[in-house]
Amino acid sequence: MPVEFRKHVLPNGLTIAAEVDPDAHTAALGFFVRTGGRDERTELMGVSHFLEHMMFKGTERRSADEVNQHFDDIGASHNAFTSAEVTAFWAHVLPEYMDQAEDILADILRPALRQTDFDLEKNVILEEIAMYEDHPFWVVYEKAMERYYAGHPLRHRVLGTRETVNAMTREQMEDYFERRYSADNTVIALAGRIDFDAHVESLERRCGRWQTTHPAREFPAHAPPSDSFTDHSEKVNRHYLFMVAAAPAAQDDDRYAAAILANILGDSEGSRLYWSLIETGLAEDAQAQFDPRDRTGEYYMFAVCAPQDSERVEKVTMDEIEKLADSITEDDVLRVRSKIATSVTLAGERPSGRMRRLGQLLTLTGDYRTLDEELARINAVTLDDLHRVAEQWPLRPRVIGRLRPGE
Repeated sequence: MPVEFRKHVLPNGLTIAAEVDPDAHTAALGFFVRTGGRDERTELMGVSHFLEHMMFKGTERRSADEVNQHFDDIGASHNAFTSAEVTAFWAHVLPEYMDQAEDILADILRPALRQTDFDLEKNVILEEIAMYEDHPFWVVYEKAMERYYAGHPLRHRVLGTRETVNAMTREQMEDYFERRYSADNTVIALAGRIDFDAHVESLERRCGRWQTTHPAREFPAHAPPSDSFTDHSEKVNRHYLFMVAAAPAAQDDDRYAAAILANILGDSEGSRLYWSLIETGLAEDAQAQFDPRDRTGEYYMFAVCAPQDSERVEKVTMDEIEKLADSITEDDVLRVRSKIATSVTLAGERPSGRMRRLGQLLTLTGDYRTLDEELARINAVTLDDLHRVAEQWPLRPRVIGRLRPGE
């Protein structure tokens, strides 16, 4: 039987959507909250990620140990993540355990937020920040994004900083939770072998009393600056290059062409940067990525090389960016379209992949497209489309960051 899309909105604004597949052997469920780093006040930077951790520290009904034990009891593959724009919690289980998975997730989405748990978990967050400070790519990425999104809430670091996390109080977190974790700011996505009507009934029973708060998201005008920086660190022995350029938003149909352009330039193998930098031995890693966001987006390019090769690597990277549009062939288009279509299809073969795609699609854009429609959009991209998008959204970097060895 074909996959069927179902959607229902509860009176309090909670959206429930599903891709029902009676032939699937498993099922998946996820709660997607339209909140993240960009929705925080600067002095509360990191509260979304901190709050994600607190969801697993227990509720009025379950202790932290019981949360983990109850997931284990049903054999759930479960996880959570926080980004600049979405915080999500999900589980992938056998169909007969979907009611239990739903009960656990709905329960932890209303955490106890006990002071003792808050104080203990704060140390865990600070350790995580320290761990990322030892990751050179993450260091140059965060600083470059702060420069690129100067004056815009997307400049916020998802983990926050030592200062903002240390200063954060449980009361501030609770206030943020009550404003942002509302019914009308949440999408519940399901996929696989499920009884949709039964889930709507049980979710209304479990979540029907969640508050409606009409939370807003700011979309200030953003003109990317022209900026560059070079930092040094005694912790590294390689040169790290990171570049950021403007790109289409998650709602823009040009995102399909933008994804193909980034792939042609900097896929992990078989791309322009691969052949000019990695295959030649100039760089150990060199890639380009397209990151669509809510009403904005960016390309970023990065490379890792020996310090003595840094100038040459940067020049080769810029040369490949400048000549990209004119060098693209029909063979490039066919090859990359097929690669992206294969990746999208593989992700959609499992209910967990369908659930995550559905949840993020509805959370960011509010619109639904079937997997077949998504594939059709990818396969419809032409060489002319790539030329047009490359002209409108050139990958020429606006911000360039460098991290080098030394004091």
